[in-house]
Amino acid sequence: MSSVLARSNSSEEDLLFRLLRQLDAAPDASQRATALALGISLGRLNAQLRAAADAGLITITQRPGPDKRQRFAYSLTSRGAAEKMRLTDQFLARKLAEYNALHAELTGTASGLPPLKHRTHPMQNNLSPIPELYVSYESAQKLKVEAADLTSWDLTPRQICDLELLMNGGFSPLKGFLGEDDYNGVVENMRLADGALWPMPITLDVSDTFAESLELGQDIALRDQEGVILATMTVTDRWEPNKSREAEKVFGADDDAHPAVNYLHNTAGKIYLGGPITGIQQPVHYDFRGRRDTPNELRAYFRKLGWRKVVAFQTRNPLHRAHQELTFRAAKEAQANLLIHPVVGLTKPGDVDHFTRVRCYEAVLDKYPASTTSMSLLNLAMRMAGPREAVWHGLIRKNHGCTHFIVGRDHAGPGKNSAGEDFYGPYDAQDLFREHQDEIGIEMVDFKHMVYVQERAQYEPNDEIADRDNVTILNISGTELRRRLAEGLEIPEWFSFPEVVQELRRTRPPRSKQGFTVFFTGFSGSGKSTIANALMVKLMEMGGRPVTLLDGDLVRKNLSSELGFSKEHRDLNIRRIGYVASEITKNGGIAICAPIAPYATTRRAVREDVEAFGAFVEVHVATSIEECERRDRKGLYKLAREGKIKEFTGISDPYDVPENPELRVETEGTDVDNCAHQVILKLESMGLIKA
Repeated sequence: MSSVLARSNSSEEDLLFRLLRQLDAAPDASQRATALALGISLGRLNAQLRAAADAGLITITQRPGPDKRQRFAYSLTSRGAAEKMRLTDQFLARKLAEYNALHAELTGTASGLPPLKHRTHPMQNNLSPIPELYVSYESAQKLKVEAADLTSWDLTPRQICDLELLMNGGFSPLKGFLGEDDYNGVVENMRLADGALWPMPITLDVSDTFAESLELGQDIALRDQEGVILATMTVTDRWEPNKSREAEKVFGADDDAHPAVNYLHNTAGKIYLGGPITGIQQPVHYDFRGRRDTPNELRAYFRKLGWRKVVAFQTRNPLHRAHQELTFRAAKEAQANLLIHPVVGLTKPGDVDHFTRVRCYEAVLDKYPASTTSMSLLNLAMRMAGPREAVWHGLIRKNHGCTHFIVGRDHAGPGKNSAGEDFYGPYDAQDLFREHQDEIGIEMVDFKHMVYVQERAQYEPNDEIADRDNVTILNISGTELRRRLAEGLEIPEWFSFPEVVQELRRTRPPRSKQGFTVFFTGFSGSGKSTIANALMVKLMEMGGRPVTLLDGDLVRKNLSSELGFSKEHRDLNIRRIGYVASEITKNGGIAICAPIAPYATTRRAVREDVEAFGAFVEVHVATSIEECERRDRKGLYKLAREGKIKEFTGISDPYDVPENPELRVETEGTDVDNCAHQVILKLESMGLIKA
């Protein structure tokens, strides 16, 4: 009886396997054609479709059209794709066993074929070495010489981070930048073309001009920003992606308020290239070299110490006392050793720089028991993709030899969308991770929101305080911490370690001692330069910090004399102004910028450059185009109306009016001194200057 039942179960699984395979290959086929392909009746097909839909393996949608036989379309869910992969492996394993048995019957010897390995779990042991993409030292020396003659692509900072983790195995099982089929699978259902789980597109985005110069099959050299050849790549795929679709599927919304979506539309190249890479050498890091480990170096370290269980803590923020208590509890719960594994590649714009953060980590590392805790730096370019990012982080930590991973509340969340709401739910990341946990091969440890209970002088999980009505619960948010730092207020010891606060104050002094940038924008003739000059004089009169005026006309003359007035050149001119302003801000000075800066995306990029080091104050000089044309001191509007000046802002080229500037000033009927005084009052209210 049991053998009959086993055959029945096997037959049902085979039918399910063939159904999922058929729907994946021909999702738009009619039910009659699908039944015919499977060799079953329409009635049995409908029963199978209902069962698969109820199990969450497929989705069924209606299609408009006159043919009732083709009124439905089918698509596999992520669970369905995983089940198809499992059944495929099971089917192949059974067929291999049948072949081996037949081979032994006919020849009297075993076939010698190796057993089938599961494609999504190529490395079951967390301590054994994983494949890298580097060639040997001798081959690398030869390849460097040969690669010098290849067409080169200078990698962006994000691409350098991606390449490093491709080459050292951190992104295993990837063998290079994704080709089009893999990219489509990852975007649509978090799976590579072979079915392996992978949630994040790892693509080489390039300009269309560069892409057009290449042929498929051609090798190119990949260089860092100093021209050093890091790897070669064989270009197997070249395509123009649907970036809006990528934004919707990967980040949940095509909303430029998301930093990765903004990068996708306004920074990333138009064309994607895919293909395998050959690693020559890893990128050079001059900072914290003793803290940087490849996946195999960490695995060897764990192997040497005999660590069989390792829980990884992902962070892009300084460590405070709540984090310490959280990591202690996580390690205890998992009965594992602890790896503090902070990201030091690219994080969210406005985050504390990684130099400061690592100094903070090192300052408190001795608060942890050295025999059970280690720290290593991860050169990862985060995408802030919430749930998908959590799964991605889990796969990366699995490759680094970890067995457990702490997933936080709103893990890798980017903040608010354009409507002022969170991009992701607080526990969406934990839910998606839990759904794929077995396939990831690493166990999730839930992040607990820790708060300080004053009466007991200790941190406790917020949702486990039974007597919360009778105790005093204290907590300081990230926003409140930044406010206290900016205003030089006390940060209590129950919240953070004195060593951490000291490091933060070194990098983030009170706002009145920081550098900052005032960025005027408006039409030509709106009064930007006049107000900027008046503001400069007032700030110099106050003293305390050097003041530099970056007027549009002066910058054109001294920094951008070779540029024209096309959109590309105007963007480049503004980015140059932003770069200089960010350097002035970083070094504690005041930069006053007064270009037209007509494009919102470029102004946002400048804001991000500056806010890495200090405040950015956007001032919209809201003089109407009619008033500017009436003034027309330089005669430019007259020439533009006559068609003698092409692409003139406000006449033949658009101006993106700032939606939320820090200040908007009206110059019509208001004298210059009053306008400059409005800016002074705004700077005072922001704490950037003292009265």
